[in-house]
Amino acid sequence: MKNTIKLFLALFLIFNFSASHGQQKAKPATVEKGENSKHKKGGGKSKKTGGINNIVLVHGAFVDGSGWKPAYEILIKSGYKVTVVQQPLTSFEADVAAVKRVIALQDGPCILVAHSYGGAIITEAGNDPKVEGLVYIAAHAPDKGESEAGNGKKYPSAYKSLQKGTDGFDYIEPANFHADFAADLPADKANFEANAQMPAADVVFHAIIQQPAWRTKPSWYMVAKSDRIINPDLERMYAKRAKSQKVEIEGASHSVYESHPKEVAKLIKEAAKGAKK
Repeated sequence: MKNTIKLFLALFLIFNFSASHGQQKAKPATVEKGENSKHKKGGGKSKKTGGINNIVLVHGAFVDGSGWKPAYEILIKSGYKVTVVQQPLTSFEADVAAVKRVIALQDGPCILVAHSYGGAIITEAGNDPKVEGLVYIAAHAPDKGESEAGNGKKYPSAYKSLQKGTDGFDYIEPANFHADFAADLPADKANFEANAQMPAADVVFHAIIQQPAWRTKPSWYMVAKSDRIINPDLERMYAKRAKSQKVEIEGASHSVYESHPKEVAKLIKEAAKGAKK
């Protein structure tokens, strides 16, 4: 009998002890935020990259944003957040609006990069307060009151393959695309791009710049020394006038943004680190 009573008392004590502890709330687990956590609103700077983290890439005429892929992949692997704009090439206003739309999506300051005609676009779109620096890759950088077409007449280019369609859209004669636009790309790649062109409205080349962003923001410039689409001397003039940090790529065609991705990515990284912190 005594053993039975002791057993009941032991079970009673165990039951009450378990019940009282089960009523206590468990403390929530804590997770430490590291470099891979999302940037807070208003961020855009990274300890990993050592500067501005957001990069926006803008293509030029006759091509789309896919040509940025080699440089894009290098930048992504280096920890940058990279966005490629796909502007329509139907009007200068629509192209600037497309770039501004992407800038608005950035979570903080960004570096705006452009190739060819895209340079005219970022010269206007770069006035956005989120833009801290401009990178021109064999690109136009007109001043107030100028157009790229007007500057091209002052510094004539070597190519003669521009075709003007009856609908107001221009393109490059596919048979001459490799030699004129992309001489330092493999023939099969250049020929594909020649037959996958995005015709550009002729009016975009005559757009007059109103407020050149390079007048108030730091810039970097890459000259393609064998460019047949934009005269390399015009590129040098743009760089000198904007007081850009300039590099020149020996033997580079107009497609330097695609054919020399390492050099392009390096210049973009320098801009990201050198622009206002």
